[in-house]
Amino acid sequence: MKADVLKQIRQEIIDDPENREFTEKGWLPLYTISPKSKIIVIGQAPGIKTQEKNVAWRDLSGDKLRQWLGVTIEEFYDTDNFAQIPMDFYYPGKAKSGDKPPRKNFAPKWHPKLLAQLDQVELIILIGNYSQKHYLKDQAKKNLTETVHAFREYLPTYFPLAHPSPLNIRWFVKNPWYETDVLPELKKRVQKILKK
Repeated sequence: MKADVLKQIRQEIIDDPENREFTEKGWLPLYTISPKSKIIVIGQAPGIKTQEKNVAWRDLSGDKLRQWLGVTIEEFYDTDNFAQIPMDFYYPGKAKSGDKPPRKNFAPKWHPKLLAQLDQVELIILIGNYSQKHYLKDQAKKNLTETVHAFREYLPTYFPLAHPSPLNIRWFVKNPWYETDVLPELKKRVQKILKK
């Protein structure tokens, strides 16, 4: 059964020597998934607070994201609706400014194994540069703004978004089309999928 395979993959991630330092801290890989997941949210990597709580998007960014999607907290954390599969399942640590990026080898190693167990996915939401460059490859534009602006080019499979962090307020102000053009289409597609 796919659920058993997913459990096995989770244990493999925990046992992987590349994740030993995180396992020794008592951290679990932070992602949620079900064989029935309809929408996948692929972000960057957990922040320290979400890693310690062991719940993805349980912060101000998550509140904003749920508002964009037009879903309740219950709908968002129902794995039959949404799988949360970041580019790295562990908090990568601090950099000089902000957090370190997700490890480059992590998503290529684990995402294909997880995605192979999902056959009901109708939409993959790509939040931020790391997921967009990884999944869109040479179809991604020269920067996040241009990629997100061209979101229709990637439909119906992918939907690129900016990060909903409160720190991005200047970007939202500078790009009003995001709220008027992108978010209504996102909400419409998400609601249509969830109502099926």
